[in-house]
Amino acid sequence: MNAISRYGHADLPTIRQILLDVHADAYATEMHDPFHQTEKFAWFVDHWGARPSFDCVIAFDTGQPAGFAYGATAALGRETWRGHLSPTPTPGTTFALSELMVRPKWRGTGLAQRLHNTLLAPRPEQLTTLLVDTTHPRVQALYETWGYHKIGERQPFPDSPLYTVMLRGLPDA
Repeated sequence: MNAISRYGHADLPTIRQILLDVHADAYATEMHDPFHQTEKFAWFVDHWGARPSFDCVIAFDTGQPAGFAYGATAALGRETWRGHLSPTPTPGTTFALSELMVRPKWRGTGLAQRLHNTLLAPRPEQLTTLLVDTTHPRVQALYETWGYHKIGERQPFPDSPLYTVMLRGLPDA
């Protein structure tokens, strides 16, 4: 792996197509599902990329994008842990990890954890939240080895899968 590069909100026009191309490769076998099609993913890229706190890292191997991770500070009052924790954490302290994707050729190499750690290392938020498709228990188990805990389930969109809500960073979690 040659490099992992960091990008922000202003860089979205430059990296957008890279994200779409990696997604198309990573989800090639799931394109029959409308929720995983490129057009839907493009909407998510634009949605997250429009946030001033958008943060993205992309791994390149000999110039070829191998994977990426991105997210942003969770919108106050819209954190995915809401409704699952009592008492609630301090507002404004949650980073929402929206996407972590590795192209098939680079899976099983430790790249996902490198992307995850590189993305989160400089983040000021105390908590990190993410969603994992409930039909992917191995992915959930991997995140648990990285310090995440399941706190509930939710279906954020009528056409989306049911997701496990995971959280990292609570002192008693």
